[in-house]
Amino acid sequence: MLSWGCVHRIHVTPTPPAVSSDLITQSLQVLVPSLALEGADHRQGITLLDWPAQDLRSAVIDYIQSRQTFASVSDRPADVTLTVKAWLAMRSHGNYHYRLRLESTLGPSGKPAIKSYLVDKETEGSSVRWITASDRSPIAGAVQAALDDLLTQIEADHLLYRK
Repeated sequence: MLSWGCVHRIHVTPTPPAVSSDLITQSLQVLVPSLALEGADHRQGITLLDWPAQDLRSAVIDYIQSRQTFASVSDRPADVTLTVKAWLAMRSHGNYHYRLRLESTLGPSGKPAIKSYLVDKETEGSSVRWITASDRSPIAGAVQAALDDLLTQIEADHLLYRK
């Protein structure tokens, strides 16, 4: 890959606002098979954005562990599987806008999902992308809002995931 500018490597560490009051007493496997990036960073001469799916997977695992929604959480086989497909679109309209879409399914491992969840969050960044923080901060905000929303939806359905 040819590089026409610097690369902003993104790492996010969202934290839940509170511990869940609706514990799902099953182990959870988190899969993030894809994280698609589209938008302003893919034009020649524009700073490139590097945000691997593994970073988002780690962020989801750490977030859910801290929120204590499930008995345990990892990327290894478990009782139930949460599959998260993610898209990040970046647009420049004066300030840069970052839109994160998560399409997730949850259900018993090795079986069809019980339910699917859709989360779509947008944040606004600065008008320039000189340093990594100018991308990382709004992306981190979108991830935080998306995971807050996703886990709120899953916890509302906690009775679906009883053993």
